Amino acid sequence: MKLSGYAPRTSADGNIHFPILECWNPVTKCVSIAADVSGRRVLCRIPEAVLKKRFKAAEGGPTAQVTANRAAIEAAATSLIQRKAYAADGNVDIKLEDFA
Repeated sequence: MKLSGYAPRTSADGNIHFPILECWNPVTKCVSIAADVSGRRVLCRIPEAVLKKRFKAAEGGPTAQVTANRAAIEAAATSLIQRKAYAADGNVDIKLEDFA
């Protein structure tokens, strides 16, 4: 039996890929997006307060703000990952000053 050649895209090529995925955590009041970095999954967290200050008010809540401003958030996350600015738990915390 021949199996399908389909496989999920990985970033073992050294590039950083961002799957279209965002998750709201009501306890920490952060939205997380995922990044695939050299075959490893890294969570990139952005607090609701940073979203409100950087992108002003948007309809639909924090995840809608992330969806509407995904390019800017991914650029900030990419910069932090390239600088290896990981938090103690191995994830990335995006702050207001991380936006260009």
